[in-house]
Amino acid sequence: MKKYIVTRTATMFGVLLITLLITILLVGSNMDTILKQGIVFQVRSEIIENPSIAESFSSVKDFEAFIQDQTDQRIKHLGLDKPWYSPQRIGLTMYKIILLDFGQATFLTSDSGSSDVKDIIFEKLPKTILLFTSATIIISVIGIFVGALAATKVGSIIDRITSSFAIISSSFPVWWIGMLMIFLFAFTYQIFPARATPDIPASSPEYLGALLYHMTLPLITIVMIGFGSWAYLVRNFMVGIMQEDFIIAKKTMGINQSKITYTHALKNAAPPIITILALSLSGSLGGAIITEAVFDWPGMGRLYFEAITVMDLPVIIGATYILTVFFLVSIFIADLLYGYFDPRIRSSTGE
Repeated sequence: MKKYIVTRTATMFGVLLITLLITILLVGSNMDTILKQGIVFQVRSEIIENPSIAESFSSVKDFEAFIQDQTDQRIKHLGLDKPWYSPQRIGLTMYKIILLDFGQATFLTSDSGSSDVKDIIFEKLPKTILLFTSATIIISVIGIFVGALAATKVGSIIDRITSSFAIISSSFPVWWIGMLMIFLFAFTYQIFPARATPDIPASSPEYLGALLYHMTLPLITIVMIGFGSWAYLVRNFMVGIMQEDFIIAKKTMGINQSKITYTHALKNAAPPIITILALSLSGSLGGAIITEAVFDWPGMGRLYFEAITVMDLPVIIGATYILTVFFLVSIFIADLLYGYFDPRIRSSTGE
């Protein structure tokens, strides 16, 4: 198992570096603008924090010349005077991004007014984790229970309803259902607010309660759309397992049907279910751009939408990197659990 963990860790880190390198090569010369803007912002921030520096100059021209000189020195010190495609520049850029130094946003700011990309991202990320991870967990729990139940009653009314609901629910886009839910429960019956963003400031003690209340409608919508497909997948995974000899043997031994289904059969179906759950969780951290835009949920999906709208490149790069890391970590955890439940996976690495 140790060798398996080391192998998977090295593989995931290599994938992260390759993804980061490809991103930098695609962005190209635009990284110059991002890094140099960050240096200018840093120089001006230091002057603002120490007003005596500005007061020591007799004219604005001398003051601007000082800023330019400080900026040029730091650009040269960091090697930014070299072409962006040089190995030193690419290595420096990768190093900064790995350390979460994404520079300053061009247009967007956090709710507290910070233009630091890291501050903006880590302000939005917890809200996306709260909504979409909660929805994914609820969907998976309901889906596993209903899917396992349907697998034990193939051809029954429960099985047909599960399959039909999965097809119907997956046929409608979530944004369309979201708009209907807003119209029905926000405007017609006025049970929930139309906007999922609370009107009170985040520093208020009542903010968390308001956020959970505003989250209810999008949470219900996402769960309603998603659990049918989950149930159908679990049902298909378990149908074959329920026909295995060891399951039939346990039935002849008089073991309770529920115990056979939710203990023995479900354990054998665990590897693919865990993989799908990990992919769902990692994908949910990016939020759904259209879903968050429809409900006006203040998470990563809406941040992506706003950054793409105004072409705020530092925010796009920073958000992409953070979500790539979360995706790889979730896949890594899924691989470990897969190896735990299925020893054949570990043996394939040469253990």
